[in-house]
Amino acid sequence: MQITLQNGLCTAVADTRGGELVSFRDAGAEYIWGGDPAYWSGRNPILFPIVGSLKNGRVLINGQEYEMARHGFARRSEFTLAQQGGSFAVLELRDSPATLTQFPYPFLLRVRHDLLDGGFTTTFEVENPGPDPLPFCIGGHTAFRCPFHDGERFEDYQLLFDRGEDAVPLCPTADGLLSREGTGPALSGRSIPLTHAPFDELDTLIFQDLRSTGVALVHQGTGRGVHMDFAGFPMVAFWTPSNANAPFLCLEPWQGCAAYVDEDGEFLHKPGCAVLLPGERKTLAYTVRTV
Repeated sequence: MQITLQNGLCTAVADTRGGELVSFRDAGAEYIWGGDPAYWSGRNPILFPIVGSLKNGRVLINGQEYEMARHGFARRSEFTLAQQGGSFAVLELRDSPATLTQFPYPFLLRVRHDLLDGGFTTTFEVENPGPDPLPFCIGGHTAFRCPFHDGERFEDYQLLFDRGEDAVPLCPTADGLLSREGTGPALSGRSIPLTHAPFDELDTLIFQDLRSTGVALVHQGTGRGVHMDFAGFPMVAFWTPSNANAPFLCLEPWQGCAAYVDEDGEFLHKPGCAVLLPGERKTLAYTVRTV
């Protein structure tokens, strides 16, 4: 089921399938990728209870092995519409027999989409209703059209961070794992001019512990585009399909990441994994605004 939201000149659409925001328009202009399967059928999936790939597709929980697909099961799950107003929707996903075969924990994942004047906020709230500690990872994966306008090119755009940075990205191996030796081109300063070449070679650029808590995807000449505030998330990643020249770029705030090639496979040992005690909740949010 799709839910339409409106706030002034902005409209958005949330979908109970995956709990995601699948459209955001400001003054009629669409900013979220439309999911053309010729490139990638996704649009804005929610990554839960893992981010990225598991080692050999498996993870150890309490001494037992479980299998889970890349980025977890939330993106393919049907959420329940819990609350709705003119400019917001709250969607919920709870544990079920299907989730417990992959992730043996009771949980409540609540996703709230708020349509703002010139943007939107997506808020993740994870609650532990069970008797044992609940480990989890969670992340956004918002795909933005790039270029935004006809007559422009992907290469006309740049990523512009809020602050100057001196950082080297983590980059996945061919099987989606992270190597502590494998790193990509250094980020020095505030900007990364966009080309497809780094993504053809490295697939995803992943940064952790940046000074910045926000990044903009903007046209180098006009400065127009979108800004994402990801404060509270320890990592941010950027992805577009390799060797596809796809006209979009994903901006992804992460709590947690893919497995490292040398990790032991225990869920509780995953880098960036959050853990909730019984009855605890954790909230993370990111905000996107047009600029």
